[in-house]
Amino acid sequence: MSNPDTTPTFNLKAVVQETGIKPDTLRAWERRYGLPQPQRTSGGHRLYSQHDIDMLKWLLARQEEGLSISRAVDMWNKLEEEGESPLSSFEQVETGNIIIEGETVSELRHLWIEACLQFDEIRAKQTLSQAFALFPTQLVCFELLQKGLVEVGNGWYEGRISVQQEHFASAQAVRQLEALLNAAPSPTKNGRLLIACAPEEQHTFSTLLLTLLLRHRGWDVVYLGANVPVDRLETAVDTVQPVVLIVTAQTLYTAGKLLAVATFAQEKGLPLAFGGGVFTAIPETVKHIPGYFLGNDLHTAPQSVEQVVNLGRPSPAVALATADYLQALDQFISSRAAIDAQVIVALADVGIPLQYLKNANRDLGDNIIAALTLGDMGLLAANIEWIQGLLVNFHYRMPEDAMTPYLKAYKQAAQKHLTGPVSEWLARV
Repeated sequence: MSNPDTTPTFNLKAVVQETGIKPDTLRAWERRYGLPQPQRTSGGHRLYSQHDIDMLKWLLARQEEGLSISRAVDMWNKLEEEGESPLSSFEQVETGNIIIEGETVSELRHLWIEACLQFDEIRAKQTLSQAFALFPTQLVCFELLQKGLVEVGNGWYEGRISVQQEHFASAQAVRQLEALLNAAPSPTKNGRLLIACAPEEQHTFSTLLLTLLLRHRGWDVVYLGANVPVDRLETAVDTVQPVVLIVTAQTLYTAGKLLAVATFAQEKGLPLAFGGGVFTAIPETVKHIPGYFLGNDLHTAPQSVEQVVNLGRPSPAVALATADYLQALDQFISSRAAIDAQVIVALADVGIPLQYLKNANRDLGDNIIAALTLGDMGLLAANIEWIQGLLVNFHYRMPEDAMTPYLKAYKQAAQKHLTGPVSEWLARV
């Protein structure tokens, strides 16, 4: 941004759409503070430059930090008087590279994680308060909270962090986002958005963060929370009348559940946008959900949602489950209990605790149902590796070679009770 584009290009309507600032507010800022300073056409209509739009976004970001508009304008003018480019600093903050008196976001993230692992709620809150005082809201949400939860989640998977510690950190992050949502500005855009987690999906952080980002862009967003079944969703859709339905899933199992939501949205003629960690971890999953994928970067998801709002056309074609997959799904559901029981009997003398075998059967069985529902057994490959890692880490304390006898026993049980895609896939594994 060292060479801002000052060419007058955009009319008032374009600026309102880009920034979410109401026309009356723009005119009031112009009169009271002299910012922005648009040029005029021969007919007297305002024309704004890209520099004007970037400046307005900078002022909005300062307001999100708690400054009044007058103080934000004073800060802008002071920086310019001192020969500094406010937009250059803004770009640095947005990319997370800013350093203030030796305290970086990454250092504060480490302190916050440490406080959460010690169940120290007061210190965790103080760390977040310090972070929000030093850095823009969105930067803290992404660089501290989101990355912090990723680190905690990895520690849980590897056995270094207990499930109680993981739940405590998640609860702290979610409560912070809920507080930010309560303080979010009023809507400025027409149309309402409805956002929810897929049926049985309990992870809400990313969904909450997307809700916050959309509200700060001026959208009226109705957030339904975790585990929203289709029947509850139908009631909300009929009441809210959203222009777009947004649903997230973080696991393969809940991605399978999301398919029913997508079918419901199609029947309603309602555009569906979807995203979540599973679609990044297993990209092929995207091809089986009839809707608009929001991409792998949560930073750009709000722009993707707005594109869906403006598309006005049917969602892309996808590969749905074939008849043999649907038949195999019914067969697996009816035979699942018998398969699980046979696996437990076959491994009774291997030394794997019964509860861990039940957990492994539950995880694998849930993911088989998801793969059959979506119509692609190949989606299970990544989850087999995940289950293997889970079996041998701190949580299950199983031998590193436990996966081989386990899969062998499961394959033999499946071949006894099933035909078709499941037994064929297990034979290849």
